[in-house]
Amino acid sequence: MGNIKAFLEIGRQEAGYRPIHDRIHDFGEVEQTLSTRERRAQASRCMDCGVPFCHWACPLGNKAPEWNEALSNGDWERAYYLLTATNPFPEFTGRICPALCEKACVLNRFNHEPTTNREDECAIIEMAFQEGFIIPHANIERKGKRVAVIGAGPAGLAAANALNLRGYGVTVFEKNEAAGGLLRYGIPNFKLNKAVIDRRIKLLEQEGIVFQYNHEFSDISQYADYDAVVIATGTPTARNLNAPGRELKGVHYALELLSQQNRVLAGMEFDKDSRITAKGKDVLVIGGGDTGSDCIGTAHRQGALSITQIEIMPRPVDGPDDPQNPWPNWPRTLKTTSSHKEGCTRRWNINTLEFLGEYGSVTGVRIQPIDWKPNPEGGRPLMVEAGEPETIKAELVLLAMGFLKPEHPEYPENVFICGDAANGASLVVRALASGIHTATTVDQYLSK
Repeated sequence: MGNIKAFLEIGRQEAGYRPIHDRIHDFGEVEQTLSTRERRAQASRCMDCGVPFCHWACPLGNKAPEWNEALSNGDWERAYYLLTATNPFPEFTGRICPALCEKACVLNRFNHEPTTNREDECAIIEMAFQEGFIIPHANIERKGKRVAVIGAGPAGLAAANALNLRGYGVTVFEKNEAAGGLLRYGIPNFKLNKAVIDRRIKLLEQEGIVFQYNHEFSDISQYADYDAVVIATGTPTARNLNAPGRELKGVHYALELLSQQNRVLAGMEFDKDSRITAKGKDVLVIGGGDTGSDCIGTAHRQGALSITQIEIMPRPVDGPDDPQNPWPNWPRTLKTTSSHKEGCTRRWNINTLEFLGEYGSVTGVRIQPIDWKPNPEGGRPLMVEAGEPETIKAELVLLAMGFLKPEHPEYPENVFICGDAANGASLVVRALASGIHTATTVDQYLSK
């Protein structure tokens, strides 16, 4: 610790967001950056706890006290090596991770001003790229065995990276036209500029990983020539809402909007009939999670007339403390994102009854307030009516209700499943951790 009193003398300072009136007119990243001096000061706030709960909370086991100390001392190169000892892609988590570590920080328990770990790690990796600390690993000793990784999302990339560095010949098969998975096709550019992904993929290619795009995974026998196969196909099936009128034009899964918009920004063109846009429309987002929030931000930038977000579950408690999940656990409190701050109506305990339309296109959604009552037989609470049905006007409805956990057949012993494909939809940081763990399991199997 460069200054043992820093956590007492220096307040938490976040980089913050670009002004709303500026950012809603483009898809540039909304988050700003601090100066080098300010960033070092924030890193100095780390208390170097005897029991670092941040390390405990991070699925990757990031050693935040160590790299924060190096950063506070101005040793950016050492901070980079300490950070990447556990995190293969800090440029991703540094932008989009919800920072489980910060909620577990002792300072969060003390005064709700935890160390800015997420922003610090993003600053470290960007400085590493800027200063040339990052160079491709050369002369990797090859073991003569090959591994196929199916899926180029965060889990697949993490597994491929770890296996490649262990000396295996790795080929990544991806169904889309570029790598990244939901990093590229689910997360909007205003949260993660896709040039950040391209930069990392270029580095992985320089280190020997081969990428094959537009490749559909149909049967495991396609990869019979490989010594091992890693399935990292994510959770491709979105949860549907089978209410009357679901077939109406204008009712879409959230990822239909998000992936198409990201492709448009990448230069792809769509005809008028297939283009999904919120321009001049009243938009309804069904689902209160991060994907729904991303739809709100995207709809704003497309020129939506109004945006409403509804959620079937109750409104979370206001933060910062969650009585049901006390520190150092993750508090399930009300989350207000940068997209929410750009403007929308948010409602909870709302059930969707029917999609309404005219001439084949959606014009509104019939909803009803509900409540949840304890189930006398135990298990899931019972949904009960709590108000009269009403109609929300909407010419574009986006279903953002999560994803279904994939089901897999029985595979040969040399096939391994990781990330969301194994565990169901979760965080990018958990996908990275799963990919690394799976790479270790594959290595142990192939080293028998």
